[in-house]
Amino acid sequence: MTEIKNRGVRDVLMLVCDGLKGLPDAVNTCWDKTIVQTCVVHLLRNSLRYASKRDWAELAKDLKPIYTAPSADAALDRFGEFSDKWEKRYPAIIRLWTDAWAEFTPFLAFDVEIRKVVCTTNAIESINARLRRAVNARGHFPTEQAALKCLYMALMGLDPTGRGRGRWIRIVSRNDDSDASGSWTATAAGGFNGGDSHGSRRTGPLRCRR
Repeated sequence: MTEIKNRGVRDVLMLVCDGLKGLPDAVNTCWDKTIVQTCVVHLLRNSLRYASKRDWAELAKDLKPIYTAPSADAALDRFGEFSDKWEKRYPAIIRLWTDAWAEFTPFLAFDVEIRKVVCTTNAIESINARLRRAVNARGHFPTEQAALKCLYMALMGLDPTGRGRGRWIRIVSRNDDSDASGSWTATAAGGFNGGDSHGSRRTGPLRCRR
């Protein structure tokens, strides 16, 4: 994180990770207002590792009300119900969620459309895979501009019709026009470390995985 900061990244609004120990502290040492979000998909997978396969379907069904709850308080209530049912059989799952709770709940403050993007590392991993394929297929770039063009074309290829971009413009506009606490802009305004960005870059969500 220190290396990334030294390269010019001044602020990070949100960092999504897969539960790597010590990462939240490392992030907050560099950017004290950064929101650290645990990847919900990784949390679910890790939960099932502690359970018998015959219980996977029922566990997944009982966990869904927690991560789809309308708020953090509602999620805590659903987790209490989950604990009452499963703690005796799988105490390790309860400990896993309890330990990860502070990093699990931040995405619940956002609207549903935004939650789908920031609750998991899958989206950015998919994009990175497409970028790697594009770069590997080309192999060599005569100039930096050529490399940037290759990456740009790969990104545009993810949404050739433009419908995805139009959808997100409408989502952001709808959030920005309201005073809802779940709006991305409202969170960004409160989450960034402040000050102007002369000579430095600001960035939105980052994904980290081992």
